[in-house]
Amino acid sequence: MKLLTHNLLSSHVRGLRPGGGFPLQIQLGHPSELPPEPVPDYEGDESFLRRVHHVLLEVEVLEGVLQCPDSGRRFPISRGIPNMLLSEEEA
Repeated sequence: MKLLTHNLLSSHVRGLRPGGGFPLQIQLGHPSELPPEPVPDYEGDESFLRRVHHVLLEVEVLEGVLQCPDSGRRFPISRGIPNMLLSEEEA
């Protein structure tokens, strides 16, 4: 799964507020290559923009977890595929 793809996914656990379950928090087994906040004047920082491009469009997430911000439900990522299936009680 490309890191950018995670921006298209949301949790559909029953009982969430309208628009809830988005954005999913991503938890990786290693630290991110990017700072937590954009650097000042990032528009002109070519090195920063190249790193963002690389991380968003070229990095494959093979293992990790996506977590719903509202319900706390965790969706495992295995071999690059997020398992977003819900149990019958959750659907």
